[in-house]
Formats: sequence, structure tokens, C-alpha cells
Amino acid sequence: MDSKSVKDFIKKEVPDWDEELIATARFKAFSGQKSDWEPKYQFWKILITKISRHFGAFLISPSQVKNEWFNRGGLVPLCIDQVLFLMCTEGEITRISDMTDPYSGRITQLFYKVKSLMNRTTTPDSILLEDSVVLTTLLKEKADELVKCLSESHWNSNCVVTRKKLESLCGGQKEAYAVLSYLSGCGKGQYLSTNKKELIEGVKVSLSSSPVSTVSSLDFDTLHLIWTQEKLQQQLDVIDRRWEMSRQSALASLKSGNKKLALRHAREMKLGTENREKCNSLLNRVEEVLNVIANAESTKKVAEAIQIGARAIKENKISVEEVQLCLEELEESIDSQKQVEKALDSAPYLDTEDEDIEEEFRKLELELEVGNENLEDLNPEAGVSDTPGSDQTLADALSNLKLVDTPAKGSTIQNSRIQAKSKESNNPMLEAA
Repeated sequence: MDSKSVKDFIKKEVPDWDEELIATARFKAFSGQKSDWEPKYQFWKILITKISRHFGAFLISPSQVKNEWFNRGGLVPLCIDQVLFLMCTEGEITRISDMTDPYSGRITQLFYKVKSLMNRTTTPDSILLEDSVVLTTLLKEKADELVKCLSESHWNSNCVVTRKKLESLCGGQKEAYAVLSYLSGCGKGQYLSTNKKELIEGVKVSLSSSPVSTVSSLDFDTLHLIWTQEKLQQQLDVIDRRWEMSRQSALASLKSGNKKLALRHAREMKLGTENREKCNSLLNRVEEVLNVIANAESTKKVAEAIQIGARAIKENKISVEEVQLCLEELEESIDSQKQVEKALDSAPYLDTEDEDIEEEFRKLELELEVGNENLEDLNPEAGVSDTPGSDQTLADALSNLKLVDTPAKGSTIQNSRIQAKSKESNNPMLEAA
């Protein structure tokens, strides 16, 4: 990353960066108790992480961090080597030399881990001598980003990509080395290679939360097909570039009046078109085979799911009739939900303007006022009594209001009238009277 861009970002991120007194205190070496320099350490650690995340780099050079990122007129932080050392001790930074080689075998990786743990010695000076170190937090983010990117183009729980593809997605050989080392340590990635006239290298990555499955012969065949697909695509790109160059040369020859040379370039264009058709035909055949493999794996997953379901039914002693009944109930629930959604979608009030709604509301209020007047005319002195006869009169009066939701309200009034009658019949005082 460019040092000028880093310095511009630091000035935006740290407003008081150029204040002399504050900068002098920050650039001093650590001394005294940890409580004295802990805030300063946190400042530098957070700033280094922010800069790396902003520029998308999880691999940083310690010497560049000290001598270029934070250089102020020839002055560099005296504490930065201690900061990097503490970050390495806390696991915030990992040296490339301490990472397990992901391109070696399982036994070699295990042996290397034991050896690195026994001989691991870290000092501030040794950190600065490192060519590059890895920011652990950003490495995990990059690995998650890689898995997400591969999930967008692969439907299965595992996928196979070539080593070249992995390096292009990670941003370089060192970056791919670190990411694959992390994935291998988590059990989410595994290196594989095969010899088909030449060495073909690839990586199998788990796209789910489960560890990557054991490498099979199908994975090696898939790797070979993917490698062939990439080779054919590269060949197509070369043919297209040559065809365009021949076309430009033919046009230039025609403009200069050299028809013989123009004819020669035209023949090259025709030959390039024929080669492109052959190459494209091979590429289509390879892609068809890869699609068949992907579909077969999906079918296998469905078959396994069916087998697991059948085994669970058998273990729990569930009959076929019960399963069928559950499925029918589920279908009925889905149909009911669809009907409700359809009714809501087709409801006329959704498209009604606010003014129309207000107008209808005013009409309802007016009808309600008329209904109240009718009730007062029915019994102006005594009001509404609790007798069954008065209940019937009240129900008749409300039914004349002709509101939109009359059926629902009518049923409510009828219920209240029935409850009133039942209360009267159950009251011993009323029976005595």
C-alpha cells in the first residue's frame, strides 16, 4: 500500500496527529508499569488494525509499519517494536514462519506444529526482521469472505477450486498460503494435487459449518475438469485477442491500399474463428460434465436426507398413516395461508385514497348519530331497560343503522341478549319475584 495514502488516512482517523506535544508522548518508548503504557499500546494496536482493514491487507511488513506508516519528518515511534511484539504474544499477530504449511501432508503438518511449539522464541527484534506478519483478526475475516464468495457460485456443502483460482481470490500467493493455513487448521480446507501429464493443484473447501469431507477420487476428477475448464477459457481469451489484432491489421492494410496483406490477415481471422469454435465446443462439453457431477451430488444429498428421515420414522415407531396425516394438515395450513394472503392482496381498501376513507368514516358517524336519535325516540324517559323486550328493540334499532360490519355487531348483540336471559333464569331472586 502507498505510504502517502496511509498517512492521509491516519490524519483523517487521528485528528490530533500533528499536535507536537501529543505526538511526542505517543512516540516515546514504553516505561514503568503496564498501567502506565496500556492506553498507548491500545492506541497503536487499534490504529494498525484500522489501517490494514481500510486498505484490505491482512499481511503487513513490520519494518514498513515502523519506518513508513508512522514516520513524521524522520521521527518514528520508539514503542512500535514493543507494540508488535505484544500483539504477537497476545495472538493478534502471527508470523508466517509460525504458520503450518498447508501444502504438506497431514503427518508433516502435525510434526511441524509440535516442532514450532517447542522451539518458538519471539523477541521485539525478531518481529521487525520478519518479511511479513499476519493480522489474525483480519485473516479470519478474509477466510469468511472467501467462503462466502465461493458459496455464491457453488450449491453444495463442499467445493473444489484450483490453486491458481484460490490465489486470485485471496490476492496473491502469500495471502493464499495464510488463508489456506488457517482453513486447514480449522478443518474447513484441504489441499489436494494430482498428476495428469503435469501437476494439478487445488483446494477443497467446506462451505458449511461442518468440517471439510474426506478427499475422494471424485474430487480429483473434478479438480482435473475445473483445471481443464480454466485452460480452455484462457485459450479462448488468447484466440479473441489474436482475432482482434488481425482485424485491426486487415483494416489498416485496406486503408493503405495493400489488398494482398489485408487478405492474409482476413485468412488469419477465419482460422482464428474456426479454432475458437473448436475450443468453445470442448469448453461446453467440460461444463456439461461438471453440471452433471453437481446435479448428481445434489441428488445424493436428497437421497441421504430421505434415508435419514425413513430411519428416524422407523426408530420413533411412526406409522405411514401418521406421516400422511401430518403432510395433509401441513398442506391445508399452507392453502389456508395462501387464501388469506390472496384475500389481503385483493382487498379493495388497500387501493383506496385517504379522502375516500375519511368520507366513508363521516358517513358512518352520521348514521351512528341518527341511530342514537332513534334510540332516544323509542324510550326517551326511562332509557334502555334490562328486559328482554327492550333488548329486542335495541337490536332492531341497531340493525337499522346499516353499518358495513352489521352482521358482526348484530351477532354480538344477540349474544349479549342471550347471556342476559340466562342470567335472569339463573337468578333465584328474579324467580321468587
